Amino acid sequence: MGKPRVLVVGTGFAGYHCLRTLERVLPPDAAELVAVNPTDYMLYVPLLPEVAGGSLDPRRVAVPLRPKLPRTRLVQAHATGLDLAARTCTVVDIEGREQVLEWDRLVLTAGSVTRLMSIPGVAEHAFGFKSVAEAVFLRDHVLRQVELAEQAADPAERAARATFVVVGAGYTGTELVAQGQQLTRSALRGRTGLAESEIKWVLVDMAPRVLPGLDERLSGPAARVLRARGVDVRLETSVEEVTAHCARLTDGTEIPTRTLVWCVGVRPDPLVESMSPATGEGLATVKGRLVVDPTLAVPTHPHVFAAGDVAAVPDVFNDGKPTPMTAQHAQRQGKLAGRNVAASLGHGTVGTYRHRDLGFVVDLAGAQAVANPLHVPLTGPAAKAVARGYHLLAMPDNRLRVAVDWLTDLLARRQVVQFGLVPEAGARLADDAKVGAATRG
Repeated sequence: MGKPRVLVVGTGFAGYHCLRTLERVLPPDAAELVAVNPTDYMLYVPLLPEVAGGSLDPRRVAVPLRPKLPRTRLVQAHATGLDLAARTCTVVDIEGREQVLEWDRLVLTAGSVTRLMSIPGVAEHAFGFKSVAEAVFLRDHVLRQVELAEQAADPAERAARATFVVVGAGYTGTELVAQGQQLTRSALRGRTGLAESEIKWVLVDMAPRVLPGLDERLSGPAARVLRARGVDVRLETSVEEVTAHCARLTDGTEIPTRTLVWCVGVRPDPLVESMSPATGEGLATVKGRLVVDPTLAVPTHPHVFAAGDVAAVPDVFNDGKPTPMTAQHAQRQGKLAGRNVAASLGHGTVGTYRHRDLGFVVDLAGAQAVANPLHVPLTGPAAKAVARGYHLLAMPDNRLRVAVDWLTDLLARRQVVQFGLVPEAGARLADDAKVGAATRG
């Protein structure tokens, strides 16, 4: 008999830290470690807005897996199906070839995907913001629209190209609009045909305030920073319809634009939903998240574990409700999953998940940020220092490179160039959905 195989599906925050823990806790001959992921890196999602804003090189948010996980065999593929009875996982690799992987222990850390709503035109005309490719495309697209707006002879076209709409005033949307506004401001340096007053950034959300998940002592200052920079913040309203040249809001107003970015939220990866009734019998879910016990094991399948966005992990500090879908929880759940999988193989003891939020940081570009470390509200440069310190501590790799990029951005003018490396088709939400459907059969 060979070594037991531990299969980890997804290498985001939860999957990456699960594998790091397994490599540290398990002796080399205790198990074969296999990871399934479509890319060969772990994406540090919180800094994607800075990639879109041009202050960070895209490589800085990509943590290479092979150097950091030397004992793990990486299968670069999409997981498309799971058979819990047979203990197999079907995957499709980057060239479209299908293979079946067997496992003795399974850890589901597939993360989340963009949450779409049945709003006419959103899938066809809105841009997603969940990957390096989408961030790089958006940066190029924004710069291209500034260029085309300056050249446009028609005032209506000029105004539409110079207007950028971000839907969703959560962490991602708020940081993205802040970084985008700084990017367009930099792009106007040396231009004489387009004034800064002509560039408009619009932030839209159904919530009554920006950053609704944070204390009002943080969301209020964040909104004031954005408005002071000229961002048009539209609250308690949403998008009713999107066309190629216009966004119509629920309050009846129309915003001519060629750019609408969808940051409304995420939902668990549909891999769990793709399980057939036979293999998924007895699997309970909460809003698409797989129900697990406090040890992160699936109650009816003790050899299956789940962590991160795809798992409904009970929060002991919030009456047992599922923990929020944040990187902070995913990272810590991944570490616990690794320890508990190792314990199931006879190495170590089983633990339960207990973590109280340590606070959040929201970078607003420039010298501005809001943060509540240990629930102490901070704004301005102090919050900025906390935000950057947190990211440098939380990043698994690339810390020096990120710090150098930040220092360069502080001392020198931001480079604003278009590369055109990512096609528009790869950034539309409809195309994301097609890719997801194709890879999941």
